[in-house]
Amino acid sequence: QVQLVESGGGLVQPGGSMRLSCEASGIVGNNNAMGWYRQAPERERELVAADHRGSTTYGLSVKGRFTIYRATAEDTTVYLQMNNLTPDDTAMYYCAAGGRGTILDVSTVPYWGKGTQVTVSS
Repeated sequence: QVQLVESGGGLVQPGGSMRLSCEASGIVGNNNAMGWYRQAPERERELVAADHRGSTTYGLSVKGRFTIYRATAEDTTVYLQMNNLTPDDTAMYYCAAGGRGTILDVSTVPYWGKGTQVTVSS
C-alpha cells in the first residue's frame, strides 16, 4: 500500500522561503515519479512541480522560484524548496506519486498525500 506523508508547511511572510518534504512508502514498479500539487480555496488543484529520475516539470507560476529535488534519482523522499513566496502561493500542498505518464495530470495521479497547508501572509 502506497503512503505519502508531507511535512514542512506553516505560516511564512511574503518574500520568505519554506521547504516541504514528502516521504513515500510502498512504491513499487514504475510508480517512481513524484511531485507536488496545490489547491487554494475555490480553485482547482494545479501542478506545482514533478520529478521523474531527475527530469523536472514546473507550473508556470512557480518556475524560477520553486525547486523540486531528491537526494538521488530513486530516493522515495522528495522535497520542494519554495523561495520568494507571495500570498498567491497560499494553498494546501499535496504530495503525489505515480508513473511518468500519470504524474503530470491531476486526473491521472494514482497516489496522494493528505496535504500540508502553506500560508503566506504578513
